[in-house]
Amino acid sequence: MKLRVLLVFLSLWSSGLWAEDEHISTVPDDVRLVGGASRCAGRLKVKRQGEWRLEKDQYYNYNLTTAAAVCRQLDCGSVVSIRRTSNSPPDIPAFLMYMPVDILSQSSKLEISCSDSVRLVDETRLCSGRLEVKSNQSWSSVCGDDFDLQDAEVVCRELGCGGSAVLRASLYEAPVQSAVFDCEGHESALLDCGSSATDSCSSGKAVEIICSEPADVRLTGGASQCAGTLEMKQWGEWRPVDGLTWNLLLAGDVCGQLDCGSAVSTRRKETSHENVWGMRSDCDEASLVKCFKILAFSFFTLEITCSGVLPLMILISQLFK
Repeated sequence: MKLRVLLVFLSLWSSGLWAEDEHISTVPDDVRLVGGASRCAGRLKVKRQGEWRLEKDQYYNYNLTTAAAVCRQLDCGSVVSIRRTSNSPPDIPAFLMYMPVDILSQSSKLEISCSDSVRLVDETRLCSGRLEVKSNQSWSSVCGDDFDLQDAEVVCRELGCGGSAVLRASLYEAPVQSAVFDCEGHESALLDCGSSATDSCSSGKAVEIICSEPADVRLTGGASQCAGTLEMKQWGEWRPVDGLTWNLLLAGDVCGQLDCGSAVSTRRKETSHENVWGMRSDCDEASLVKCFKILAFSFFTLEITCSGVLPLMILISQLFK
């Protein structure tokens, strides 16, 4: 039985079913999101031949661009995140533990979260464009007269587009919403900010925001952004990295990308069985971070501490462990 599974794996691998850059070019006409907090978040269902079924995405045909198309089709603003959930088998042969999940599970469900009430309108980029806010089931641009950088940064965080922004305003012919937002900076969504209505938009200019593109690597659960469990973002989805495929070059690469100095220590941490990003064995990328393209099962994650946030005495103690 094990040999048969291995042969299937090799056959699928050689057939190119896991091509990294092949995604669906169009989204089906009839889609909906179910099981979430609103109609704009949840598991993706598609209607085919008159029947609604959960969309399976074990071959990663969906990315942030196609998920954004789903959000637009549902009139749900901009895409915030996509996530896949898989039902892993209860007993996994040891020799298959770090092979791609596609072989081990055919039930990878796709979850999409849309912003519902805020979106950035741009033909080519997900994290920049003219700001529109939904009110009374209709979308309108926002007046640039009193909209400041702090307001813009809240929008970028809400859309999962980083925490910094460039703000500008431009003339726009369509009606511009004249509400004034007063964000303090800690809010998770623009509509959580204080706001007031004004009679007009004197400049006639609409807000445009350029968010910093979100990073594809981060350290979580530590004292700062420069220490913690290594997570990477592939196809719009954050997951931990397989702790069995680490090395010091990878740790140094991560610390450098995060502007956190150099790697001070790494620790393999045992966890409950979960899906992680695994490293491709044939990867020849200049940056090791780019090698983690395969969804795999693992019992280990990786913790990294970089020099960027450590006081001198802690740094010395880490070096002499």
